[in-house]
This record gives sequence, structure tokens and C-alpha cells, in this order.
Amino acid sequence: MNKTPLTVTGAERLRDELHRLKTVERPNVIAAIAEARSHGDLSENAEYDAAKERQGFIEGRIMEVEGKLSNAQIIDPQLLDADGRCVFASTVELEDLDTGQVVTYQIVGEDEADIKEGKISVSSPIARALIGKYAGDVTEVQAPGGVREFEILDVRYV
Repeated sequence: MNKTPLTVTGAERLRDELHRLKTVERPNVIAAIAEARSHGDLSENAEYDAAKERQGFIEGRIMEVEGKLSNAQIIDPQLLDADGRCVFASTVELEDLDTGQVVTYQIVGEDEADIKEGKISVSSPIARALIGKYAGDVTEVQAPGGVREFEILDVRYV
């Protein structure tokens, strides 16, 4: 199986979620199932059905997170030696040449992407256009509204 790139922060979030699922969510749903069972007839017990469905969701998510962590290639941006190139986990400051707007993005794994936090997926069009470029380079990005040009102002590994 291929390794999936993940930043240190992303891996830590997945580990925290896994810990919460195993130590909080799983025991809660087991208690809910026991409580629903104590009400008697299971054939028409909506509480029991809901608890079993929730248990299935939690167990499925535990398996998914464990799989992601086991296939993760954890990359610490502070340890990167990319010579100023845009690479996975780097933080890039861009200027939109059409509007003059300056934005900062960190290139992260698919599961970590959150545009509100300035984190874009490594597979997004803008990240694909940035990979391998240096500060001072101008790159074109195929956006839904057409081609946009960005100048890379700075590349940091933080």
C-alpha cells in the first residue's frame, strides 16, 4: 500500500481522535446499548437500534483512522531541506497578480486540508501548481473561474 503524506500536526490530530473514540465514544455507546437492552423487547426498541448504528459508525471510524495512521508518512516541515522549493508541508505566501491579494497556505495531506486554517490539500490544483516552484516564481492555476496567476512571495518550513 502507498504511504500517505501527513504533517506532524495532522498525525497528532488523528491520534487524538483515535484516543477519544476508544476511551470516550466506544464506552459511551456500549453503555447506551446495555441501557437499551434493559428495556426489554429488542425488535421494536428504537434506542437499541440507534445505539447499535452509532456503534457501527464508531467502530468504522476507528478502523479508518488506524488505517490512515498505519499508512502515514509523517513529515515534519522544520526538518525539510528543500532549498526554498515548494514541497509538501511547506508554508507558501502568494500574491494573486490579478487582485493583488496576498494569501498564505500550508500544503498538507487530504485529511488535514481546511481552507479556513490556510491549509490546502497536496492534490488541490493550486498546490499541484506550486510544488517544485521557488520564491519569485509566477505560476498559473486553473481555477473554476478561469486561469489565475500567482507570484510566490515566500516559502517557509514551519
